[in-house]
Amino acid sequence: MSNIDRFSIVTLIFFFLSTTFVIRPLSFRARLPCLGRTKITIGLMTAPIMTIAILWAAQCLGPTQIRNGIVGTDDIKPYNILLLFISLAYMAITLDVTGILQAAAFWVSNKGGNNGRKLYFYFYLLLTAISAVVGNDPVILSGTAFLVYYTAATKLEPMAWLISEFAAANTASMVLFVGNPTNVVICEGFLVNNAAFTAYTILPFLACSVSCYLALMFQFRDPKRVPSKMHAIGKLNVREVLRDPVSACFGTIWLITCLVVIIIVSFFKIDVWKIALPFAGGKFIFDLCWDHYRYSTGKIPKFSEQVDAGNDTEENVMAHEIQRAMSSSDAEDLERPATFNTLTNPTSNLIALSPIPKEKEEPPLCESPTNTPPNPTTESPSTRSSSTNSKSTATPSKLFPAQREAFHSKHRTLAAHFPTFFTALPRLPFGLIPFAFSQFILIEALSHQGWIDVFATWLVRASHRQMIPTIWLIGVLGVVLCNVAGTNIGATILLTKIVRTAALPDSTTRAAAIALAVASNIGAVSFTFSASLAGLLWTTILRQKGVTIKQATFARWNLLPIFLMTVVGLAVVTAEMVVLYPPQKSN
Repeated sequence: MSNIDRFSIVTLIFFFLSTTFVIRPLSFRARLPCLGRTKITIGLMTAPIMTIAILWAAQCLGPTQIRNGIVGTDDIKPYNILLLFISLAYMAITLDVTGILQAAAFWVSNKGGNNGRKLYFYFYLLLTAISAVVGNDPVILSGTAFLVYYTAATKLEPMAWLISEFAAANTASMVLFVGNPTNVVICEGFLVNNAAFTAYTILPFLACSVSCYLALMFQFRDPKRVPSKMHAIGKLNVREVLRDPVSACFGTIWLITCLVVIIIVSFFKIDVWKIALPFAGGKFIFDLCWDHYRYSTGKIPKFSEQVDAGNDTEENVMAHEIQRAMSSSDAEDLERPATFNTLTNPTSNLIALSPIPKEKEEPPLCESPTNTPPNPTTESPSTRSSSTNSKSTATPSKLFPAQREAFHSKHRTLAAHFPTFFTALPRLPFGLIPFAFSQFILIEALSHQGWIDVFATWLVRASHRQMIPTIWLIGVLGVVLCNVAGTNIGATILLTKIVRTAALPDSTTRAAAIALAVASNIGAVSFTFSASLAGLLWTTILRQKGVTIKQATFARWNLLPIFLMTVVGLAVVTAEMVVLYPPQKSN
């Protein structure tokens, strides 16, 4: 502690203030020049950047720390991590745009029938399998909307299904190093080969996934939550939601090829972004060319036709197909695909989605502000921009209204011509870029002020450089810090720096890396939504669908799964490391 001074204390205080605002954003209205009275939020996107500015002004960090937070130190290259993640996210999200994930969910629904427990298990397997390959974000984007519509239509209490989806998606993201940005941080920071990462994490993943499912089934054993017999639903038309089979096939093969090539070149010490970025560029070119071909040949409607037809988004088609299956009364109707124009006709006699059932014994776990079921025409993330544009037309901004209207008009035209790219664009996690760079810079500031050395000393004293204590210390700290250190990304960066600074034996360092990989992924299934960016995305989508889950409710249902996964996952890591690095016998 001899190197700790007033600058160090100020830096640590502001670091935790930053994470506090990430967990609990502060919003207020202020009058700004030209913009008038505007809502300002200090949260995920702004709090870390403001903290950096304050610390720079207070001379607690300088240009060197900012540069190191962008370029990287100790083999951790932030730009490499973010380029890789954005590139893979583009390929995964454009694959999702084709409707392949919704089609898979429909197929599973048909297999499960009206057996609630079987269907619950099938959905858990499906979401786990998809998340293991494409990561958790595409599953959160498509799976959340599907489950909201599906549970409302089948009169299911949605909490059990939504919590299961969230847990499955985040647990499975530990399998591949590209499944989560934290995995990439660990591979870069501990020099873990990409293929070796999967070899290390596959057994902990299986153990965590099984224990998580058992925990979910135990706490949702009440038939009101996961019934043995569900409200009957007709056979869903899988082809109806598979909007672009050609692009779905190409995108699947392209993404798998990219992952295989990345794993192969990782043996040759090549930065993985140099592989992922060209693949993303190739997928971008394919999307533009294929959409242009479809637009030119009339396979997708012209802009004027789309305006006349209404909002034929993938979520609308999915919701209306569920309505059709619910309202079908005979076998002929069950097999007949519904058309969008019929389903959007206000005079249609199709039943509405049923309200989410409420229990009399306790307050509802999912509260809808309007106490109404999800609207089938609720905007998806891909259509929010066009909705915003129309609102801007009705109420022009004080700043450059003519130019803004011209821009919006051009955007709507291009979005009709190239729907894949412009649907995927607002879904890309661009918010991750400033946030991740900010976290790297803040950790560099802590290192500059001597805190990383202090924390590393504490780790050495607590673990005595022994492998098994280090596994459990890093694992438990990782889960806890996901909730209090600026999402799992901030926790992973911080603990990676601490372990490296501690200069532990090679076997202990490797064991700490794998324990951290497990903790940073299952740590999202925790007590705060901000434990991961996926959690923030999940709650945002639910609010858009009229479903509100309280923070306390989220924590209560995650308590048993996270406890079991932490114990079981770290126990498997311990067993693995003892086998791979047996303790030396003293003479």
